[in-house]
Amino acid sequence: MIKTKQIGSLIVLSGPSGSGKNTVCDALLAKNHNCWESISCTSRSKRDQEIDGVQYYFLSKEEFEEKIKENEFLEYAIYNGHYYGTPKKAIEEKRKQGIHVILVIEVQGALQIKELVPDAIFIFLMPPSMDILKQRLEGRGTESKEKVLSRFKTAYQEINEISKYNYVVVNDEVENAVSKIESILTAEMCRVDRIEDVDLYTKEEVLHESLMQE
Repeated sequence: MIKTKQIGSLIVLSGPSGSGKNTVCDALLAKNHNCWESISCTSRSKRDQEIDGVQYYFLSKEEFEEKIKENEFLEYAIYNGHYYGTPKKAIEEKRKQGIHVILVIEVQGALQIKELVPDAIFIFLMPPSMDILKQRLEGRGTESKEKVLSRFKTAYQEINEISKYNYVVVNDEVENAVSKIESILTAEMCRVDRIEDVDLYTKEEVLHESLMQE
């Protein structure tokens, strides 16, 4: 009998703005009740239809910096002029309960986590093409033309970091992307380094078992 570690995995999902990270994550959570999304904190302003504690915990710059001083973040980064950070206490608790934790974060923060949590699973979500990515960014209708261009340029820089991830998933269709991530998680749970103990039969036990079946 093989006994494996019961600690939940930490799944880091990154990709350029407009790649569909949140949409894919929501679909994954809807199908897998043993997964939980960690909600990040940010100092940026809340957009229309966003809810505090759902998409993000929205903090003032001063509140965010106070939490930095108190060492409450697993990682934090400045992205497009705003703080983004991952609270660490809830993540540790969920993983001890055997629950898989999903972090939807920017590349800069993901690379910090890679140094701090070596057993994390790093997945880079890619758009089908850069043309489609640009269409998605423009289709939001929430940002200026200059802001869209800035995000598009940042996307090229982020894609250059793809070699630092374990897996890449192309988000052509949400269901396909979710299916691939589920397969990745299944494979990761079967890794040899998750084995805590192996209860092997002795030579005499194998022989006895064989004779009993004859």
